[in-house]
Amino acid sequence: MSEISWIVLVLMIDVAHVYSTLYRTYFDPEATRQQKTILYSIPFIGFIAGVLLYSIDSLLFWRILAYTAVFHFVRQQYGFMRVYSRKERSPEWARRIDTLTIYTATLYPILYWHLSGQKNFNWFLENDFFYLNTPFLLSVFEVLYWLVISVYLMKEIILFVQTRDFNIPKFLVITGTLLSWYFGIVYFNGDLAFTLLNVVTHGVPYMALIWLFGQKNYQKAGRGTAFLRLIFSRKGLILFVGILILLAFVEEGLWDWSVWKEHRSIFGGGLGFSIPEKLLAFIVPLLALPQITHYILDGFIWKIKKEEFRWSNEIKNT
Repeated sequence: MSEISWIVLVLMIDVAHVYSTLYRTYFDPEATRQQKTILYSIPFIGFIAGVLLYSIDSLLFWRILAYTAVFHFVRQQYGFMRVYSRKERSPEWARRIDTLTIYTATLYPILYWHLSGQKNFNWFLENDFFYLNTPFLLSVFEVLYWLVISVYLMKEIILFVQTRDFNIPKFLVITGTLLSWYFGIVYFNGDLAFTLLNVVTHGVPYMALIWLFGQKNYQKAGRGTAFLRLIFSRKGLILFVGILILLAFVEEGLWDWSVWKEHRSIFGGGLGFSIPEKLLAFIVPLLALPQITHYILDGFIWKIKKEEFRWSNEIKNT
C-alpha cells in the first residue's frame, strides 16, 4: 500500500471510525450520566486485561484483539441488515435465511483465510490468526457457501412473485457484504484489496450511521449540548470528520513513534530508541484501548426497537 492509500484507507477511515463512537457516548452528557457504569468500566477492564495478556505473550494479546475485531466486523454487517429489514413483514423462514446469508457472507471468507494458509496480508500483524491446512474441509465449506447463496436468491424470487415487494436497501447490504468479503479475502490476495473492500465498507457506513443518528437526536430533536448540535448541523460536517481524523492522526503517530516505526515520512523520526518489552506491556494496551472500547461498546449502544437505535440496557426513553 502506498503512503497516500494508507492515509486515506487506514488512518482516515479505519482508525477514524473508531472515534466516531465518542459522539454516541462520552461526548453526550446524558448518555454518560445514564450509562456511566458501562462507559467507565469497559476501558478500565479492557486496559487491565490487555496488560495482563501482553505480559503473558504479546502474540496472545494481538490474537485475542484480532478475533474480537472479527466478531465486531461480522456483527456490524448483521446489524446493518437488521436496520434495513426492521419494517419488513416477511415470514419467519425468510428472515432466518437472511440471517444465515449475512453470517455466511462474512464467516466463510474468515474460514477460508484460516484453512487456506497465510495470505499476503494480516488483520493486525503476522500470525495473529490460527492456520490449518485442510483442503477437504475447505471444499466442504465452499459447497455450503454457494448453497446458502442459491437458497437466498431463490427466497428473494419467491417472495417477490408472492408479494411484489422487494427491499432494495437490505438486498444491497447482503449482496454488498457477499461481494466485498469474498473479493477482499478469498479472490484477491493483497493488503490494498482487503483494506479497500472490507475496511472501507465497515468504517464509512458506521460513521454515516453515527451522523444520521446525531442529526436526528441532537440537531432535529434539539437534545444534547450546543457542541453536539453544532457537530451534527450541515455546517458541522467538516468539524465532525475533522475531529475524527485529528484523533486518528494522534493515535497513529504515537503507534509509529513507539511501536511500528513504519511511516516516518508522515510522523517523523520517532523516539530514537527502543522501548523495553516490559514497558510495551503498558503502552500497547493503552494505545489499543480506543479500539478495545469501541469493539465492546458497540455491542451495547445499538439496539433496534421500532424505529429507534437505543442503548440495549436503557430503561427510560431518551
